[in-house]
Parts: sequence; C-alpha cells; structure tokens
Amino acid sequence: MGCREQGGRSDLVRVVVVDGLLVPDPRARAAGRGAWLHPDPVCLDLAERRRALPRALRVPGPLDTRAVRDEIERRAARPAPSELTTVHPRSGAEQDMSTR
Repeated sequence: MGCREQGGRSDLVRVVVVDGLLVPDPRARAAGRGAWLHPDPVCLDLAERRRALPRALRVPGPLDTRAVRDEIERRAARPAPSELTTVHPRSGAEQDMSTR
C-alpha cells in the first residue's frame, strides 16, 4: 500500500480500524475492511505521507499508527528464515537452526 508494490499475503501485515484505532491484524481474520502493508517502516511512512490508510480503510481523518509501527518493528526484530541456517563445522553442510 505505502510503497505500491505487491507481495504475498504471508509477506504483508494486514491492518484494520477497531473502535477508531488502527491496529494490526496478524491472523488476517478481523471483520471489516483491511489494508495490507509490507512489514517495513518505510512502507508505513509512505502510506502515512500519502494519506493512503484512511482512504483505503474509508475512515475520516488521520489515524494513529503506533500499534502498527510496533508490530512492524517486532517483525523486523525477528530473524529471517535465511538467517537461521548455519554451516556444520565438521561436514560443511548447512543446518536449519529453527528446528532446534
């Protein structure tokens, strides 16, 4: 939305308005109109600058994005699956650290 690039559902964060507040919908199951963002602060910044979130969600005025920004930062702090592999010291084979 913010960067106008497409992505897979698993690569994006869905946001919805609940009681007038913009909140993340990590399970993508909340009722009502939702908008999708990349889990990148730059994408959220662009959406705010373009005022895209109120338009996409069809609500008046600016929205408080603190809860969404916290979710995006939490996702950014999590290591990517590619960062969870290491090389076994003896065999040189890669091991997936996420299964340990």
